[in-house]
Amino acid sequence: EVQLVESGGGLVQAGGSLTLSCAAHGFTLDGYTVGWFRQAPGKEREGLSCFSSSEGSTEYADSAKGRFTVSTDNAKKKVYLQMNNLKPEDTAVYFCAAGAEVVEGTRLKFGLNYICYYGMDYWGKGTPVTVSS
Repeated sequence: EVQLVESGGGLVQAGGSLTLSCAAHGFTLDGYTVGWFRQAPGKEREGLSCFSSSEGSTEYADSAKGRFTVSTDNAKKKVYLQMNNLKPEDTAVYFCAAGAEVVEGTRLKFGLNYICYYGMDYWGKGTPVTVSS
């Protein structure tokens, strides 16, 4: 079965760090763009980062720049989101999603506002992060 599974969420004090993991089951992330998203209670889902496995490039949202870092393992089965200097406003459920970079012979445009906005094929169920003040 093809699925994405997030892990690594939990409770952390403000200023602390967490590393979330997004594991691909049933497929590899080679040829996929992986996005990290979050949704806080009562708020819309927010895109945090967009990572292209083929180009090795990453785009970050302003809320993630300087504090969050995306990385991947050599086997391209996992993508990580390292989160530093966490703030109470980072409290949310964090999701990863993956989308094929080439669809019917056409490479989708990279970016938070492009493939990571409309081109995600698979979604994880999310992992909750709570940052206490």
